Amino acid sequence: MSYRKLGRSSDVRNAMLRDLTTDLFIHERIVTTETRAKEVRKTAEKMITLAKKGDLHSRRLVSSYIRKEVANISEEDDAVVIQSALQKLFSDIAPRYKERQGGYTRILKTAPRRGDAAPMAIIELV
Repeated sequence: MSYRKLGRSSDVRNAMLRDLTTDLFIHERIVTTETRAKEVRKTAEKMITLAKKGDLHSRRLVSSYIRKEVANISEEDDAVVIQSALQKLFSDIAPRYKERQGGYTRILKTAPRRGDAAPMAIIELV
């Protein structure tokens, strides 16, 4: 098989990867284990590639994977603007990589986790 099982059943593993991918788009940098970061890289790069297309079909595919979470709250005049993770991906992140042909994420290895010495990594958007 071409994916890591991460010691979880498929539904729990998919939910974890959806959450990590959504958090990556919201915060643009997360700290996780090295193997999880490598799996999140696959899904995040596929979502950014779909977002670069920008059509309705790709928006629906991405929205079926990305969680409906609030990414940013701002005030403009007298209105409060709430931006979801999906809107941030399509309006902020995808245009940033319009000329780039892949390699949207970077994985940096850090010190092992204190409790169980698991290899930790930082995954961030380039």
